[in-house]
Amino acid sequence: MSANARKTAPLPDDIRARKGGVPIVSLTAYTTPMAQLMDAQCDFVLVGDSVGMVLHGLESTLGVTLDMMILHGRAVKRGLNHAMMVVDMPFGSYEESCEQAFRNAARIMAETGAGAVKLEGGVGMAGTIAFLVGRGIPVMAHIGLTPQSINTLGGYKVQGRGAAGDALLGDARAVADAGAFAVVLEKVPAVLADRVTQDIAIPTIGIGASAGCDGQILVVDDMLGLFTAFKPKFVKRYATLGAQAEAAIAAYASEVRARAFPAPEHIFADTQPEALK
Repeated sequence: MSANARKTAPLPDDIRARKGGVPIVSLTAYTTPMAQLMDAQCDFVLVGDSVGMVLHGLESTLGVTLDMMILHGRAVKRGLNHAMMVVDMPFGSYEESCEQAFRNAARIMAETGAGAVKLEGGVGMAGTIAFLVGRGIPVMAHIGLTPQSINTLGGYKVQGRGAAGDALLGDARAVADAGAFAVVLEKVPAVLADRVTQDIAIPTIGIGASAGCDGQILVVDDMLGLFTAFKPKFVKRYATLGAQAEAAIAAYASEVRARAFPAPEHIFADTQPEALK
């Protein structure tokens, strides 16, 4: 094999096989440039419906449409060579019936080149997951805090505390038995996340869960400090790019008003230098 052969992106079965091994790395992405930055470091990249809040200024994920997810999925795919791409199914695109879910998941797969889709829900979505997997669409599940259900959950609260932990474990078992190749655990107590991780045969991907999960995911704009409207407890800021960008924009504005920009090195002369003719 050539030493320069390009590494191919993992498949869902490759992610599934990482259970109990080196932790799986994932981030969200919504644009080509961001996807390019994370491609070499991530095992899979999620085109999350969090795009509605992060890039479109929506108050929640509920206003995100299928067309929006496909648009951003195409953009992210252009920036990936090594990481697998997973695309969120938005609210209202899969809950009505298995057939509705298949039509929309098939469209996402065909129009974006995604390796898999992700949908929210546990026991109640197990039948839909099995229906999709049985028809060739790999599914990543998402349980715990499911942002598309905030109106019934009463907000962005920790899920699975106390006696509710048994129900969440039941959700995890249901999606694993239905054929999901991995499951996101969002905003659940660490001891419960560890219990789920030990109990089911597919990888758990934590976000506000436990370091004992089989992998981790964060919204990239959160961890880079680009999205600052709020900061969940589970987010670690690895940079403060938003503050740096704000300072850079202020410096630009100041130089423009002072006619310090553009400087001579940024403008063009009437005649081309002799050496370049």
